[in-house]
Amino acid sequence: MKKYFVIGNPIYHSLSPKLHNYWLKENNIEAVYDKKKIEEKDLQDLITKFKEKQINGINVTVPFKKIVIPYLDKLSLEAEQTQSVNTIIFSNDKLIGHNTDILGFEKAIKNLNFDMQGKKIFILGAGGVVPSIIFALNKMKVSKILISNRTKKKAEDLKSQFHNLDVLDWGDISDFDVIINATSLGLNKESINLDFSKFTNNKLFYDVIYNPSETNFLKVGKKLGNRTENGKLMFIYQAFEAFKLWHGIEPQINSDTLEILNND
Repeated sequence: MKKYFVIGNPIYHSLSPKLHNYWLKENNIEAVYDKKKIEEKDLQDLITKFKEKQINGINVTVPFKKIVIPYLDKLSLEAEQTQSVNTIIFSNDKLIGHNTDILGFEKAIKNLNFDMQGKKIFILGAGGVVPSIIFALNKMKVSKILISNRTKKKAEDLKSQFHNLDVLDWGDISDFDVIINATSLGLNKESINLDFSKFTNNKLFYDVIYNPSETNFLKVGKKLGNRTENGKLMFIYQAFEAFKLWHGIEPQINSDTLEILNND
């Protein structure tokens, strides 16, 4: 039986197994998908097993999206340009790293019927999925991207990769049309200790976290009268693209898909 994994640390919150196993069953594919918490030192052993075909596909989440790159033979164009990998396939005896987060974010925003063109975007966080979000935002022709991270150097490192970023000190908040929480603050019901009180009405508060479905960040945004959205659809669409890469099948996304995730 084929084996697929999502690797990360932490990984307990991931609903990837639930979604992928549902799609595997729906499409009569003899395979199983599981989550695996690893340390960086475990990567080499994992890659060896992949090359020996003991593993058939891997999803990658925080903090390994960049760390895993030296272990791979080739990167897709998007993975190369963002230096971020979230899906690994084995093709022609080569391990190839793909980035399906970009399309995941694009499709999620499109689903909101929200026009990003000309908008001012403020991103909290500088790791994991952030390069993919910046890449997607640039494709959407936003007017400005501001970024702030608790460790400022990480945000400045991204500026060397994407030259159109403005880096702010953590705690400084400039005006924005859309604010995106791409930190892990909220996974354990933490609050982001920033004052959003003057940002009311007609802003979009977007959280890449999808479990829990409403973080304290989104609760604050909603209380201030803004539109809020979690990362569930982005998560589903990036998984859709990964599933297509591995199995050559486009799984169905419908109310049943959303329901199995809502039941968690």
